[in-house]
Amino acid sequence: QLQLVESGGGLVQPGGSLRLSCAASGVILKNFHISWFRQAPGKEREGITCISKSGTVTNYADSVKGRFTISRDNAENAVYLQMNSLKLEDTAVYYCVPVLTCYTGDSPASLTVLGSWGQGTQVMVSS
Repeated sequence: QLQLVESGGGLVQPGGSLRLSCAASGVILKNFHISWFRQAPGKEREGITCISKSGTVTNYADSVKGRFTISRDNAENAVYLQMNSLKLEDTAVYYCVPVLTCYTGDSPASLTVLGSWGQGTQVMVSS
């Protein structure tokens, strides 16, 4: 089963930072493009960023561009999301998931998800 495990969420003040991690057991992440999605209370799940298999291509939604950075360490079989300058509206459950493509110019909002959703990790931005 293609399901990943997210961690690293928590409570942070506006302007703060968090780093989320995405790991897998029995899945070799370097074989997949990976995306981070999030779902805020009362809203639909949205794709916010993706990274290609090699890590050479990254795409970001406008809402997080310049604040969030996706990266991967294929040797560690992990993908990360560094979130800086967090805003109240970043409060959501964050998920990582393999996606069909992550080519230059792909919109994170239009990615095809492979596998199933994990438990996610809660990020709460509050003063």
